[in-house]
Amino acid sequence: MMVAVGVGATALLAVGAVLAVVRMERGPSMLDRTVAFDVLTTTLVGAIAVEAALSRRVESVPILVVLSMVGFIGSVTIARFASVPPPPATPPDREAGDHGGERSPRKEEP
Repeated sequence: MMVAVGVGATALLAVGAVLAVVRMERGPSMLDRTVAFDVLTTTLVGAIAVEAALSRRVESVPILVVLSMVGFIGSVTIARFASVPPPPATPPDREAGDHGGERSPRKEEP
């Protein structure tokens, strides 16, 4: 019975990992790719957990902890990077220092 559950869980994790890789490949935005990477990391953690449960070994637990931390820190870093708005761009018809023929008003000296 335990082997059947392990095979079923492994099959579902494999489908999730394949779909995450497809989303990483296609994802139109950086945030889509970030979410796909997070899903892929989570499925990898799940696969290692299934392997540890089936083999009844506890040596995999530190790997699970480290991989979970790397996935979390990576997701938070990218989310924080994406939440900062980009600086405003200068219009393409004006370059730096060009005011379109307008002169800035000067203060009159006394």
